[in-house]
Amino acid sequence: MEMFKLVEMLNSAMAIVFAVLYFYQGIYVMVGLVRRRWQNHHQPSRLHRFAAIVAARNEANVIGELLGTLQNQNYPTELLDLYVVADNCTDNTADVARRAGAFVYERFDSIHKGKGYAMDYLFQKLKEAGKNDYDGYFVFDADNLVDPDFVREMNRTFDQGYDALTCYRNSKNFGSNWISAGYSIWFLREARFLNFPRMLLGTNCHVSGTGFLISSKIIEANGGWPFHLLTEDIQFSVDSAIRGLRVGYCDKAVIYDEQPVTFRQSWNQRLRWSKGFYQIDRQYTVPLLKGCFRKGRLGSSCYDMFITVAPGMLLTVAMLLINTAFLITCLTQPVYVASYVIHKLIGFIVFAFLSFYLIFFLYGFVTVISEWNHIVSTPSKKIGYVFTFPIFMFTYIPIAIVALFQKVEWKPIQHTAARGKTHLLPDDLVR
Repeated sequence: MEMFKLVEMLNSAMAIVFAVLYFYQGIYVMVGLVRRRWQNHHQPSRLHRFAAIVAARNEANVIGELLGTLQNQNYPTELLDLYVVADNCTDNTADVARRAGAFVYERFDSIHKGKGYAMDYLFQKLKEAGKNDYDGYFVFDADNLVDPDFVREMNRTFDQGYDALTCYRNSKNFGSNWISAGYSIWFLREARFLNFPRMLLGTNCHVSGTGFLISSKIIEANGGWPFHLLTEDIQFSVDSAIRGLRVGYCDKAVIYDEQPVTFRQSWNQRLRWSKGFYQIDRQYTVPLLKGCFRKGRLGSSCYDMFITVAPGMLLTVAMLLINTAFLITCLTQPVYVASYVIHKLIGFIVFAFLSFYLIFFLYGFVTVISEWNHIVSTPSKKIGYVFTFPIFMFTYIPIAIVALFQKVEWKPIQHTAARGKTHLLPDDLVR
């Protein structure tokens, strides 16, 4: 019974710790609900000169559409150059990109794989060619579609002095199935209830995957793109928080991203993300913790980043395993003791899973209702996939465990959602 009391105390302590650590994100939700949209009335001092860069591996099916939306920006074409790194391609991605008006560099390196290495390669090539006279660099994935006002709105916010910016990341295949919808809800939540409140409250936003802008000053100071962990975008966000750089969010700059639709693709991608987070934990936990004690934006940015990359899922799994192990052990005890302990522990485990489901159901529900008009899907799918969103999040549990022990390498995801398959997209995205 003493052991049971100890486990009960650990369960209670863990619940309190989680509630305290993540309480601030509840405040973010309230801020996101109260303030609907960011009204940026800043008049930029000038139209900055940008380069859009795309690291693409075997993306001939989709890269032409991305480059088409970038060619049709409501922004002077002479101030936006397009660059593509055809990275270890075995198809005609390079030819498609050239025909679409991009400057193309072909890279073949079977050792240094991944987007971070491809980006660094391009920055080095631009420097060697003397083509590094840009104010900033947009980073896109080949499967993206870009809203016509994207560059104009990013320029407006960038002109306010930010070192990096992220955008409103929507999805072009929300309604494909529960997997693509799970991703979509997660990224919409990130935009509406994480980066948007961060921007309003003056703390750092987080760069995530695609559709972000990096100041040329940062590239020059870093000597390129030195972020080569499996989650190079989060690595950059962590490094920015520690160094005190300003990372903002542009609510009116919208991209449409294609999400995985098979569980195998999703497993591989999220396994890489989980492994990348562990890499970041090993390398940056101490500097982040030190940064939490700084004043104002610097401290809050480090704390927010620390909570984002902290292995909270593993702590939850550890407590469930402890409870399960104790549950099995108590079977050797007298019947009256075993029945009491089993009743209590099963109740806790069931409560933990129901709480997990309810929390993510509420997150999904609030996100979908708040962003209803921005989700490209039918009403029935919007509501239906709210119920499967917690299940999507549940699948992170085995992924987080496997990532601890398995060697993980970057693997490309095949994209096929061409314009003909995404008829629900706004007509003005592709002209």
